[in-house]
Formats: sequence, structure tokens, C-alpha cells
Amino acid sequence: MKILGIDPGSHITGYGVIEKKKDQWIPLTYGCLRTNSNSPLSNRLLEIYQGLSSIIAESKPNVLSIENVFFSKNANSALKLGHSRGVLILAAIQAGLSLYEYTPLQIKQAVTSYGQASKEQVQAMIMKLLRLKEKPPLDASDALAVALCHAHTNTNLQGMRASA
Repeated sequence: MKILGIDPGSHITGYGVIEKKKDQWIPLTYGCLRTNSNSPLSNRLLEIYQGLSSIIAESKPNVLSIENVFFSKNANSALKLGHSRGVLILAAIQAGLSLYEYTPLQIKQAVTSYGQASKEQVQAMIMKLLRLKEKPPLDASDALAVALCHAHTNTNLQGMRASA
């Protein structure tokens, strides 16, 4: 079973694919899809869609787990994030992946046991849990945390399907 975790963003989208080998989850690939912040949003959305579609084609995950983020301070940022999540979800659904959503609190609790953990604390735990020798970018470690959240929360890999 391969799980693709996504930390969505309109400028930087983190991704990470993990797979269970024996009784250990191992990272297969991770990184960030970066878009030019000076490009029109429509171009960035296309880049995000195409980037994730390529990752799915190369890594062939069974499941996509995505962070369900809520912004209440800036409506414009929330809209852009919603658009990004939309194209990410579209790419997953078109590829036939099962889709699951988790809140930041659920992800942090699953990985660090502390719902208010910082990005750096999440990164440190990801390094320990996945036995990484080098620090992944923060957005990639967040994406790996989303994937591990699904793995830990759904030991039978069934759970809260996204309502999208």
C-alpha cells in the first residue's frame, strides 16, 4: 500500500509518498511543487495539477491524503488555497485514488502527539519515524506527516473519506 500525502498551497505544495515494508513505513519520494508567485493564478493551478499528475503516474499510490486547511484571517488566501486543493483533488480523483482529508490538529497529534506542534517539531518527528538522514523541506515534511497520519489513523486503511 502506497500513501501520497499532500500539504496544499498555491505557491508551494508539499508531497510525500510512503509505503509499508514489513512493519516500517518508508519514504519513496518527497519534495515540493513550486510555482512562480508572479504568474497568474490560473497558470499556477495548471502547474500544480500537472505536477501532481506526474507524481501520481510515477509513484502509483493507492491513496491520497490531504491536509484540510482553514484560514479565517485572509479571505483571498483562503480562496487561492481552495483553488489549489481543488486541482489537487481533481488530479487524485482522475487517477482513481481514494481520497482522505485530515485537519492540521489531527496530523500533528498523529505524528507528534501534540496538536500545537511547530513545523520544525513535525519535521523532527518525520525524520525519526521515517529514518531520514537529511531534513526534508518543511512543506515536504508536512506532506509526509499527512501520509503518516493516514497510516496511523487508519490501521486498516479505511477511515474518513473526503466529502469532496
